[in-house]
Amino acid sequence: MLLGRSMSLFFTALFGLMAGSPAWASEAAAGDFTGTLWGMVALGVFVLAYVLVIAEENIHLRKSKPVVIAAGIIWMLVAMAYAGAGRPGEAEEVLKHNILEYGELLLFLLAAMTFINTLQERGLFDALRGWLVSRGFTLRTIFWLTGLLAFFISPVADNLTTALIMGAVVMAVGAAHRAFIVPALINIVVAANAGGAFSPFGDITTLMVWQKGVVHFNEFFALFIPALVNWLVPAIIMSLAVPKERPPALAETPRVKTGGYVALALFAFTIALAVTMHNAFHLPPMLGMMTGLGLLMVQGYFIKRAEAGYDPDQAVPQPLRESPDLLRHYKPRDKPFDIFISMKRSEWDTLMFFYGVILSVGGLGALGYLAGLSTLMYAGLGPTTANVLVGVLSAVVDNIPVMFAVLTMNPDMSHGQWLLVTLTAGVGGSLLSVGSAAGVALMGQARGVYTFMAHLKWTWAVLLGYAASIGTHLWLNASVM
Repeated sequence: MLLGRSMSLFFTALFGLMAGSPAWASEAAAGDFTGTLWGMVALGVFVLAYVLVIAEENIHLRKSKPVVIAAGIIWMLVAMAYAGAGRPGEAEEVLKHNILEYGELLLFLLAAMTFINTLQERGLFDALRGWLVSRGFTLRTIFWLTGLLAFFISPVADNLTTALIMGAVVMAVGAAHRAFIVPALINIVVAANAGGAFSPFGDITTLMVWQKGVVHFNEFFALFIPALVNWLVPAIIMSLAVPKERPPALAETPRVKTGGYVALALFAFTIALAVTMHNAFHLPPMLGMMTGLGLLMVQGYFIKRAEAGYDPDQAVPQPLRESPDLLRHYKPRDKPFDIFISMKRSEWDTLMFFYGVILSVGGLGALGYLAGLSTLMYAGLGPTTANVLVGVLSAVVDNIPVMFAVLTMNPDMSHGQWLLVTLTAGVGGSLLSVGSAAGVALMGQARGVYTFMAHLKWTWAVLLGYAASIGTHLWLNASVM
């Protein structure tokens, strides 16, 4: 009750200040609300929300929840600020632009996540893991193979899924070898993040850069060698600490379910379709992804009919259908494939977090904060230093808001500098275990073994790779800097 009354008084005071002070109109006319009460409250709301995001592991509050609320509050403050300046319609137009950006990315990611979940459900990733653990490789060979596969899988699958698959291999093969597990998992984190940096599909940040049109699809491959260097430098150093012992081979023979390889071929076709839509027809890539998703949905229909004596009217296996009493009390263990289950299993926390971040950062941009930050960083420090710092910041703060802020600032810099910030934002998260989704996921998978401090002991090696990749980019791509 007291909280509700306090909030009521707070917003009443805000409305009164907006209506009664001529200073609001004069500051807004300049397009800069950073010195106003609206701007300062909005910034405080964003900072508070992001403190809760960073504390997610301790307070167990999903990261999407505070930023979704913050987005709504910030845009109410933006609307108040613009209304006080006599420009009430402008806030709505800016908000619609932000929602359009989010909508395109949401549909793209939803299609991609559904494909990945389908491939996982059909057993393709389990089959890959089973092949690796049944070969009888040495620990050092597993170290290099999991890193290499993470580097080349993450450009088409997200780094989180890639890290979990390869991490499962490491845990299955080397469960009794702590000296192997820690460097192997760090190697996977670095490789997955580096592999995602040279592909529009490898990370949300690269996807944002591609959809914004700042870097074209084929231009990302200029980052292949720098990204490879980013992984290889720490991998070579850490491999020296990995024992050459040969653990016993594990007998794993998981099979790929019906339609798994067709789904994989459809995914490759969908990626090609998205690129074609964007490059040849100048349409959003999400249109190609959604079209491919439609094809997957049709394939799902045929898979569903083929599995376990499927009856369209009763989606349960034949034995249970013949036993009504059993069916009434027990849920079938194996159900026919359902594409909407794969869609439901998408990372909705991440997708909603993305919504909150884009709208919150967009709101701060509408208040003038990003223009000031752009001047401070890119005009004051210079683009190279600023872009290197973006990568370091990505190790502490999630790279999504950092990259979205840079794209919203849209600083005047060369094509080579845009490639540099794409690289640093993608690989900077490897510096700390909490700097990327891959690192956070593996800390949960190897709880008590792969920890923040265990990663920190090798941060110096990862930092060498970070510096080497930047140097490689500045040398190889000097003509576009």
